[in-house]
Amino acid sequence: MTGNRTFTMIKPDAVASGHIGAILAQINQAGFRIVAMKLTRMSAQTAGAFYAVHKERPFYGELVDFMSSGPIVAAVLEKDNAVEDFRKLIGATDPAKAEPGTIRALYAKNVGENAVHGSDSDENAAIESAFHFAGQEII
Repeated sequence: MTGNRTFTMIKPDAVASGHIGAILAQINQAGFRIVAMKLTRMSAQTAGAFYAVHKERPFYGELVDFMSSGPIVAAVLEKDNAVEDFRKLIGATDPAKAEPGTIRALYAKNVGENAVHGSDSDENAAIESAFHFAGQEII
């Protein structure tokens, strides 16, 4: 059974480029309801903890540096089949391989600076949402 919530972050590259509004509009137009959202900045320690699953990968240090380099917008989204539908909306990690019209095709700079994070499973959506939001912050 698929869940109805997912987690996303608009990453520092897209925030710095002024794409918050356009990305949120695209999310809303795709039928997602925002049930929690905040503009924040992760420290290197917080980014390291969030991406701990990638700790042994060669890109981990660069990822932590990038994600702590500027503000992000963290959000919990709601819609039937949320995780799968959001993954389709954001497109492939490599914007050169992303379908036209997807968020990454429109706003990502490259594989590393790919504009937006989206949970890859219902389980991770719950974990990632709880990492960034206290229970009472999600409506």
